[in-house]
Amino acid sequence: MFSIGPLKPVLTALLLPPGGPLLLIFLAGLLARRFLRTARAVVLVSSLAMWLLACDATAYGLSRLLLTSYAPLSAEQEAKAQAIVVLGGGVDQFAPEYGDGGEELTETAYKRLAYAAYLAKRSQLPVMYAGGKGWAAADAQLHSEAEVAAHTMQRDFGLQIQWQDSDSRDTRENALRAFEVLSPLGKKRILLVTHDWHMQRSLRNFQQAGFEVTPAPMGYLQPPVNIPIDFLPTANGLRHSYWVLREWFGLVMT
Repeated sequence: MFSIGPLKPVLTALLLPPGGPLLLIFLAGLLARRFLRTARAVVLVSSLAMWLLACDATAYGLSRLLLTSYAPLSAEQEAKAQAIVVLGGGVDQFAPEYGDGGEELTETAYKRLAYAAYLAKRSQLPVMYAGGKGWAAADAQLHSEAEVAAHTMQRDFGLQIQWQDSDSRDTRENALRAFEVLSPLGKKRILLVTHDWHMQRSLRNFQQAGFEVTPAPMGYLQPPVNIPIDFLPTANGLRHSYWVLREWFGLVMT
């Protein structure tokens, strides 16, 4: 049976910024000889879209418009949980600063792990890391993300990851695999750790799998506080807009 999974990284790169607007500009260049006015309009609109999407203020506004934001975890919510499940966010292949040049968590994944470690120390709850080799993982990746996370958790925080999901490739599979592991142990009430902008889709997937989920969001997008800087294009702003739009498309398409 055909699965769209392997195509997800390619389609995401082509449809979302910067790929989508750049493709439109390239198309306008091809059409310029015969349809000059249309080509100019496409270039103008695409350039304006790139400017706006690269602003931190736009990313924050899109997140409020398209996604649900969740309140920080409270002590009362934490007390009712039986386990912490932290979602993966990718692996970097080249990290020579650690000595062996081996595999390390990306910045996104590391921040999720750090918050899970904070919660684990505070609550004494066991931790499961959900992340195998994602659809966009490099062929050269030797270890699953969960294995890399377990090593990092011990090295940087002095904690153990009790359960590793080394097989799942996306959020839906994260949820199904986690339920396969935790439900036979009677652990269905979980704290779900991921970025706030990733929580809405993750929450839905884990509830559909059978869990009673308490969101434990982190990594909130920052509201505009530095005018006019927040309305000027930056690489960071473009990355945040990409995250928001990717999550919104994921919600709409699934």
